[in-house]
This record gives sequence, C-alpha cells and structure tokens, in this order.
Amino acid sequence: MALTLMPHLLQMSLKKNNIKEEVVILTATSGDTGKAALEGFKNLNQIKIIVFFPEDGVSNIQKLQMRTQEGNNTYVVSINGNFDDAQSEVKNIFSNDEFNKLLLKNNYILSSANSINIGRLLPQVVYYFYSYLNLCKNNHINLGDKINFVVPTGNFGNILAAYYAKLMGLPVNKLICASNENNVLYDFFDTGKYDKNRVFHLTTSPSMDILISSNLERLLFEVANRDYNKVNSLMNDLKNKGFYEIDHNMKLNLNTFYGEYATQSEVKDNICKVFKENNYLIDTHTCVAYTAYEKYKKNDFENVATVIVSTASPYKFSKDVLTSLDKNIENLDEFLILENLSLETNTNIPFPIKNLRTAKILHNRNCDISELKKEIKNILKV
Repeated sequence: MALTLMPHLLQMSLKKNNIKEEVVILTATSGDTGKAALEGFKNLNQIKIIVFFPEDGVSNIQKLQMRTQEGNNTYVVSINGNFDDAQSEVKNIFSNDEFNKLLLKNNYILSSANSINIGRLLPQVVYYFYSYLNLCKNNHINLGDKINFVVPTGNFGNILAAYYAKLMGLPVNKLICASNENNVLYDFFDTGKYDKNRVFHLTTSPSMDILISSNLERLLFEVANRDYNKVNSLMNDLKNKGFYEIDHNMKLNLNTFYGEYATQSEVKDNICKVFKENNYLIDTHTCVAYTAYEKYKKNDFENVATVIVSTASPYKFSKDVLTSLDKNIENLDEFLILENLSLETNTNIPFPIKNLRTAKILHNRNCDISELKKEIKNILKV
C-alpha cells in the first residue's frame, strides 16, 4: 500500500525541484517490496526501476510475480546470494561516487524504493493510526487507551513506522518485534548487542530472512538522542567487526520494544491452530507475529488490546501454508497447490496470483553479487 503512494510523491518532487534527469529506482527485495515497487512505478515517465531479488530466497509465487511484471520501464534481476548480500551491494552502489558520476553523465540519478527510502516508510505510519481509530470506532478501546502492535520484522521499516506513530502521539504500550529463526533483532532487544555473525537461515517466511536490518540505524539515531557521531561509530563497528553494542542509556530508551521469535515448527503448528480455532487463514509471516504474541502473553504481561500486523497473503506462500494444514502436496505443481488451498479453506485465490498461470515470463536476468553494477550498465546502456 505504501508503495502505491511513493511513486507519485517522487514524480511530484521531480517536478517541484525541476529535476530533468531520469531517475533509476534501484532496490533489493526479500520478496514483497519487489512486486509492489514494480507495480507502483510501472510506465511512469522519467523513472526506471531495477529490482534485485535472491534467486533462492523468495517463494515461487513471489518470483513469478516479479518475472511476469509488465511495464516499459521495469527490470528484474535475480542474484546468486541472499537479501543481505543484495542490499549491501545496492547501498555500496549508492555511495560509489565514480559510478554515480558515470550515471549523471548519461542523464541518470539513483533513488530507492525499499524501506531504506524514507518515502516508502512514512506512509506506513498511517496504518497504525487507522488501526487504533478502528478499535475506538468499534468500541474495543476508549480513546486514549494504550495498545500493543506485533509486527513481523525483517528490515525494520514497518515497525519503525509504528515507533514514529508513537512519537507523533499515538498511545502505544509495546511494539512487539517478531523475528523468525534469523533472530538477530530478538537478541538485540534482549541484550543490547547486534551481531550479524551467525548462521543465515532460509525459512518459510523469506521476506524476513535478513541479518542486517537497515532501518534499525534510524531507531539508533532516536534512542541515542540524535547523536549521529555515536550512530556512525556503531555502524562502523557493524561494518568492520560484524557487531556493535549499545550503551546503558540507549538500552533504556528502547523500553517501548519487546523482542520475540518463532521457530519453523511453531509457525507450521500455529497456522493450523489459527485456522482450526478461528477459521482464519494466515501466511507464514503473519504467523511469526501471532506466535511471538502468544509467547508475550505467557510472560504474565498486562492485558492490553493488541493488533497483529498481517503483512502478506497466504497464497504467496501456498506450499508452506497448505503443508501446515497437514495436506499432502506431493506431485502438485504451484497452481494445483493454490487450488487445493482454496478448496480446503473455502477462501478465494487473489486474482493477481490466479492470473500468474497464464502470464508471460518477461524477465530472465541473473547475476552474481559482484556483477550488479555491470547489470545496471547493461540495462541503462551506459
């Protein structure tokens, strides 16, 4: 949703600032941002968009969504590596003066569409006010009551938007940061130490398979009382050592946050549990949040109204969702799995996903991490 607004904000900014160069949106995705950004920016004048995604780090449906993307200005490249590799290299490209000068010489400037761009993140702030006001409207809470939000978290953008909402006055009690087995954020909120030196897990919630959460840097800036020298020092430690540790005062300023995580087996069990008990079908990422909340409640915390932020359709991860319902998927292709999931749960396959069966593959580019600049040059013909 945020990415339907951002392209138009960018177009207006180009116009207001009288920028004549063509903007190249360069983004790495762990799954969901890619398709959303491509759809939002397709066929817009003065803008091209290039999306890099990990070949083995997204679901088959997510991959099809990107590879069948239409638009005369859209480009999709799979990379041989994980999301962290892609995101780090994209950031390196943004800060590469020589490469940026080459692009400018050819009338191009770079921008981004994933949550390293504040323009993608800010519209998400609205989600939290909207949720709160709906709870008031439906008499679940009274205006002024504090509530919790549980957010499945990878790159830390969505939950940071919730934190900004709190800073703007939204009555938030706790922001429960839900991680999968790549639980670097869980450890950070528990100990104050952020350490990316660990095993990287490919999970059933691939959009959260991230060990370097970009937007955490923005939170550090706030909890360090906007001391950018302190934040720079921490980021240098992360770059050079693979970890950093915040001081006592910064840790105290994180008291809005509570970290939890879910294992693969817990996610599988709870998708089934939620469906059987509530006749409500959730995807693997939403289930990470649900599982984190169940663990939070067991710790005897106060009974506060809580919103679980659901971030994806179960049909994007139909194989893992159907398996979680204890159904046999042997010898079923992707689209038979979709149909079986629909029949078993009496829910409808979203049209954009259903239509992928007949959609034409338009993007087949693939490269190694070291070749991102080369791919960009080939696409832009510079």
